[in-house]
Amino acid sequence: MKKDLNLHKNSFQKAANKKITGIISINSKGKGFISLPDAGKDDEDIVVQPENIGLALHGDTVEAETFAGYRGALEGKIISVAERKKTKFVGVVMRGTKNPNNFYLEPDDHRAHITIHLANANEGEFTGKVHEGQKAFAEIVLDNWTEEKGRIPDGRLLEIIGEKGDNNAEMHAIVLERGFDTTFPADVLEEADAASKKLSAFSAEELSERRDFRDTFTCTIDPIDAKDFDDALSLKDMDEKDEQGRPLVEIGIHIADVAHYVVPGTALDREARKRAFSVYLVDRTIPMLPHVLSNGVCSLNPNEDRFAFSAVFIMDRDAKIRDRWFGRTIIHSNKRFTYENAQEVLTASKITPTGEFAAELLEFNRLAKVMLARRKEKGAIDFDSTEIKFKLDENGKPIAVYKKERIDTHRLVEEFMLLANKEVAEYIYNKNKNAHIHLTGVYRVHDLPDQEKLHDLATFVNALGLDFHPGKTITPKDVQHLIDQSVGHGAEAAIKVATLRSMAKALYSTKNVGHFGLAFEYYTHFTSPIRRYPDLSVHRILADVLKGKPVTQEMVATLEKICQDSSRREIEAADAERASIKYKQVEFMMDRVGQTFEATISGIAEWGMYVEEPEAKAEGLIRVRDLPGDFYTVDQKNYKIVGEKTKREFQLGQKIKVTLNSADLDNRMLNFSIAE
Repeated sequence: MKKDLNLHKNSFQKAANKKITGIISINSKGKGFISLPDAGKDDEDIVVQPENIGLALHGDTVEAETFAGYRGALEGKIISVAERKKTKFVGVVMRGTKNPNNFYLEPDDHRAHITIHLANANEGEFTGKVHEGQKAFAEIVLDNWTEEKGRIPDGRLLEIIGEKGDNNAEMHAIVLERGFDTTFPADVLEEADAASKKLSAFSAEELSERRDFRDTFTCTIDPIDAKDFDDALSLKDMDEKDEQGRPLVEIGIHIADVAHYVVPGTALDREARKRAFSVYLVDRTIPMLPHVLSNGVCSLNPNEDRFAFSAVFIMDRDAKIRDRWFGRTIIHSNKRFTYENAQEVLTASKITPTGEFAAELLEFNRLAKVMLARRKEKGAIDFDSTEIKFKLDENGKPIAVYKKERIDTHRLVEEFMLLANKEVAEYIYNKNKNAHIHLTGVYRVHDLPDQEKLHDLATFVNALGLDFHPGKTITPKDVQHLIDQSVGHGAEAAIKVATLRSMAKALYSTKNVGHFGLAFEYYTHFTSPIRRYPDLSVHRILADVLKGKPVTQEMVATLEKICQDSSRREIEAADAERASIKYKQVEFMMDRVGQTFEATISGIAEWGMYVEEPEAKAEGLIRVRDLPGDFYTVDQKNYKIVGEKTKREFQLGQKIKVTLNSADLDNRMLNFSIAE
């Protein structure tokens, strides 16, 4: 709502009866919203009623004509669609009511508000195979979608995914819906196979261009279920000593040399760039690269010679860098540790080194703790969020949930990866700056928080009794102080989520603006090229910088596009991962309908409150209209719901007893009620 009616009228008079172009968002009720192209923060979106949406879909770039709607509010009518965001949809097959030989797809995305006629459901490969209730993947035939057809366009059935509710079908549907392919084209597989065979030879020429680390202790530390290993650590004591006579140590951070195998201009590279990320679902990984590379020759498997791209540092006992080197290497991992068995070695070695390579792990851990303490001193923010994992039966059904505990070995690896990313970013930036070259990096940036969002956050946490009063300038230390205060608070999880949402979104950019959350002036992603295309791009950039290769304007434009596309794909990959977790949480809770839990109020909205049960960390809704014994109003400013007569309060972070009424797997929704 506008605070000033005159401002509203002036804005309206300026924008009414005009043609505008913008991106339309459509909610689950079918109403659309378009932001004005020159909208200020106080300007409302243009409302598009369902009857005026025409053939637009959620996320499309549309042309609209504005007019005076209800009570003078600015509304719009879609004239045309300038650009489609999405034309392929996952959904459930339905049989026609008038003609049972016709089949339709009801999209899972409830913002679509279309029913797709599967025109080819009885043709070719699909003849006799389509039936009601299947999960399927279809594409709208835009050429013949007209106003006369309404929101029932013709479509092409692309794939029968499987039976609704089947684990494989549901997981497959999640990634297809977000634009990730689960298989690779034949030409990509052929190129990957050829590259794995032809480019893995350790020829004299190849070895002459690489630094040999095969005689240096090297290990990987990864999750127990990891299939690919894209980073390894090496350690070697040096003959040199520092000013106090203490020996220096050489630390190598070795990253799979994916750029050696994946060459620009190939089908393999185009496919990797299109995917941009590997996607990690509850029970599977959708890789960015074919398995022959990701799990094969690129992976830093134990007891095998491997090509790597390395960041090598000479450090003193205080983890201060005395010298650094970047370049291509050949390594030989002596040991594949899991986080857990590496932790067992550290735990058993508190008094004396015990276990295989205990001395090396202890030194890694000691240096990592020094670096972590230094980062915290500079203000790095640590949200330390809880992750959950599922134990699944043979059909993929969750039978147990457990929280993933962060242990020293997680932090150990994290610190060395952060070091490599930071140092590579600074090296590339300074080399380009000294050569008067701009926009040649792919940086991982995290800008300053928005002042308005910080104000809203302060209102929220101050209402909960926390001390947070950000001024015009804010530092990572200020945010970390807030996080520290939240520990043990009833609303700890909600406070951390709200704080995260107030932060700018981390993304990829050719312009280095630093990383606020990590308190780094320079930062990039260098350490995971098997699963992230930006890291592969950074490897190529670093190789060019080391060779003094000039950067063309064409290369700059390509990098900018890679940053934009990768930032978008990262969001889609994360959304797929969250969707698979949410699906399994709801599936896990289906057998618990009718049970009572002590839950925590995790969110307050105008329509009700969200509660989180403790075991699966599953969140569900209690609607305001279902609260018993009173008429309740929502006090969003103070994050609570209050009874009009009884004055009973439900406050964010409060623990309450609730009963699970229903678990809707189709919509991935849990509905609770107060347990009296």
